Amino acid sequence: MGRELRRATFSGDGAYHRRIMTRPGTDHERKAMSASSPDEMAFIAEALRAEADAIVRIAERITDGDSTPCRAAIELLTDCTGHVVVAGMGKSGLIGAKISATFSSLGQPSNVLHPAEAVHGDLGRVRRGDVVMLLSYSGETDEVNNLAAILKADDVPRLGISSNAESTLARLCDVHLSLGDVTEACPLNLAPTASTTAMLALGDALALAVSRRRNFREDDFHRHHPGGMLGVGLRQVTEILRFRVGENLPTIAGNPSVREACLEARAVMKSQRRAGALVIVDDDGKLAGIFTDGDLRRLVVDDPDGMNRPVREVMTARPQHLTVDDLVRDAQRLVRERRVDEIPVLDHQGRPVGLVDVQDLIAMKVVSE
Repeated sequence: MGRELRRATFSGDGAYHRRIMTRPGTDHERKAMSASSPDEMAFIAEALRAEADAIVRIAERITDGDSTPCRAAIELLTDCTGHVVVAGMGKSGLIGAKISATFSSLGQPSNVLHPAEAVHGDLGRVRRGDVVMLLSYSGETDEVNNLAAILKADDVPRLGISSNAESTLARLCDVHLSLGDVTEACPLNLAPTASTTAMLALGDALALAVSRRRNFREDDFHRHHPGGMLGVGLRQVTEILRFRVGENLPTIAGNPSVREACLEARAVMKSQRRAGALVIVDDDGKLAGIFTDGDLRRLVVDDPDGMNRPVREVMTARPQHLTVDDLVRDAQRLVRERRVDEIPVLDHQGRPVGLVDVQDLIAMKVVSE
């Protein structure tokens, strides 16, 4: 027996689109449906709440308690002229890798150092100007504390994160942030779950605070994310233009008839792929309007003599447009909100330089059909 599945796809512009498909349920899915119980779902929900609560408690400690250590941590990281080196053992080490990736993503060079490998030659990765972030929930992990002691002797700036402000790690660091006593989501209170989530959230928050201090902007983000949907959305719209004025996109001046304007455009484009709109300009070469393929179809259906009408009479005046400073995501927004298929791109004087075609955005997979 078939069943409906709703699949959410992401278009890269912040919008989710649901597609409904039907396929037979698998054996695992049928067993899961019969074996699951309300108690089991309540357990899942409680585990999620436990992890969320751990983050909330840290936020409350920072805002309602002593914020001095957190402020000092931000200062230490902001003043870093080298790399933020993140070190931790076990689950803390895995969390550290993600924190390091967040710093790198936001423009702060960062790498990961394994505490055990550090004392066997990898200490050479730590250079002058670096700040080392040391992670240990207990604050008593031997490998982490041994590394902290060596770094202290070398006068390398150290930021520690653990659950205990009186731990060995706290004493070995210039700045220490305490997670407090975290109850794990694990029923046995053993498996690192809520504590690692809290550690990750705090590390990410520090990275975000540093990027905010440094006035990190969208164009900076693009330089670090040239690939994927994030990078595409932050590209200049002029980078993706396939229809450009002076190359394969004619502009129509004067006030020819629709027929004459279409013939003029065809003579310029010849065998090349044709744009989905005519771009009409005024005597100064500034955008006056556009006349799309859709406009042409409606005109021919509604008016048998429409091809002989002046193009300025039937064009869309003052159409939605972009400028050379806009990004691909601005084109996405217009397509999504205004339902436009052809978007002129103007220079700073209002003259057309190109045309964004919705089919190009679909081909780039930044909007859906």
